[in-house]
Amino acid sequence: MSRRPTLDEPVVISKFWKNRRHDAVIVSLSTYEGHNLCDLRTHAMKEGRLVPTPKGLAVVVRRLPELVDALTKALAKARELGLIDDEKADE
Repeated sequence: MSRRPTLDEPVVISKFWKNRRHDAVIVSLSTYEGHNLCDLRTHAMKEGRLVPTPKGLAVVVRRLPELVDALTKALAKARELGLIDDEKADE
């Protein structure tokens, strides 16, 4: 079996604001102790820069399809229940 590549530095995939206090959610890919991870982490604004908090979720990348499936189901259910609009209006 061939060895999977590892990342020397985290690769940020997406960032979005969590709230009006300027906390953010950052999704990144990284390698920790030889394991490739997808990290979804809350970052807090401190002294003008975002710093990671302990609040988040890190999953091995081979579990990404299951995570995406779960989030897709959650999105569909939220739309079905009227919790969010079907489509973003201004995109």
